[in-house]
Amino acid sequence: MLLSAPVFGTAWAGPFAAVIPVAAGLLSGGGLYLRRRAKLRRRTAVLEKRLAERGLDARRPAREGLGAYYDAQLILLRSEYEYLRARDATVTVRHLEESFGFTPEDPFETGPLNVVPDTTEMRELRDRWERRISSKRQRGMEPPPLGPREDSSYRVFPREMTVPVELSMRRAYLSISRRLILERYGGASAEEPHLVPEALRQRAKRDLLEYEALSRRPPH
Repeated sequence: MLLSAPVFGTAWAGPFAAVIPVAAGLLSGGGLYLRRRAKLRRRTAVLEKRLAERGLDARRPAREGLGAYYDAQLILLRSEYEYLRARDATVTVRHLEESFGFTPEDPFETGPLNVVPDTTEMRELRDRWERRISSKRQRGMEPPPLGPREDSSYRVFPREMTVPVELSMRRAYLSISRRLILERYGGASAEEPHLVPEALRQRAKRDLLEYEALSRRPPH
């Protein structure tokens, strides 16, 4: 009956006419919420199955180390950590620290980036994070459980690094670097990193140009 209101009006409802649009909105919103919950449950089941097939803890995929994570994803996660620290997102920052071994003292920079995949610097960072994860595990410290909500926001579960996935992750971490460059040093594009110090200028230009190139042809 509620669905007839937009077509036939609400005069037939008498004193209840005023509440019909509200009720219809609640029903529509409730249906959307249930659909999203169902989609989230399906996604949870798929993620847990894939992680279990790889011998990983479905709720703590980095508990035994970072072997399932490619460099591009670790750079994205560490970039998100840096970005969230700057915005005082304390709870999420702590979760990333406890899950992946990150600390503010890591020799990692973004805005601009000081590391790229498959380099000695990246291997050293990975080893540093692995040691911290191992140390916490030996002391009986469990990382927090992670789920589809965290994965949807921050891509915390390991990915198979297909070409589209890698391009998507590169664009995501370069987007963070670009945002921080423009916040810190001004400018609006690769042509205008106005106040970047000389020591950082080449790195900043590299990040901005690569971001622009990936943005012109978004990964599918």
